[in-house]
Amino acid sequence: GLLSQDLQPGTCARTFLLGPRGKLRALAWAIVDEDEVLLVSESPDALVGDLSRYRIRVKAEIEHDARPVRLLVGSLADGALPEPPPDGGWVVGEGWTVADLTVHGRRRRLLVGDVPLGDVTPVGDLAASALRIELGEPRMEVDVDESTIPQETGLVDASVSFTKGCYLGQELVARIDSRGRVNQRLVGIRLTDAVIPPIGADVVFDGDAVGRLTSVAESLDLRAPVGLAVVRREAEDGAAVTVSWEGGSAAAVVAGLPLH
Repeated sequence: GLLSQDLQPGTCARTFLLGPRGKLRALAWAIVDEDEVLLVSESPDALVGDLSRYRIRVKAEIEHDARPVRLLVGSLADGALPEPPPDGGWVVGEGWTVADLTVHGRRRRLLVGDVPLGDVTPVGDLAASALRIELGEPRMEVDVDESTIPQETGLVDASVSFTKGCYLGQELVARIDSRGRVNQRLVGIRLTDAVIPPIGADVVFDGDAVGRLTSVAESLDLRAPVGLAVVRREAEDGAAVTVSWEGGSAAAVVAGLPLH
């Protein structure tokens, strides 16, 4: 009743933790076993603090699990770690969990704990950011924050159950789903000029600033600078925009997510 997704034992899925008014508190992946729920999030303090604030109907202990968390992407690491079942499955060993987080056909493995990786090489922040942007994965307090409505993230279909019954913040989500749409949304920005603009640059459409760049990187797959931005609805997918900042500007196109 506190999370937005229908989390039955045996499932691994995205979920939102919302405030009472329906705004975001945390983005998370939930791995649900018979007697334990592992929530993986970049907002652990919000999760632990908010969940501890409410009375839960069954006996439950809520704690911050300090084990390291990593993401393994692509097929080059096949055989380098225990293989979870497909379609949201996971496998557990002594002190570690490996879960399948494949999205948009991009193979991903979530590693919690000290999972042996063999010869797998870590990548830096720039490569990780490029992949995250390509997949349309917003970061809390970077691309979205506590003022964000779930429908603005583009993750509602994957993170919300409309059949589970009541959950915290449900009223706003259900009302928007049944009666209308939000005025802004998370989109991809693909630069058509070979310039990497600064984070915070304005996204300008038809002479008006309709949003700002929140993440930026250079995509090797697309061979172009790319970014994420929350923009107003009038800047539809395919719209030509200008990314503008003090001392410079670059031509760009609004793109749907994931970026192709």
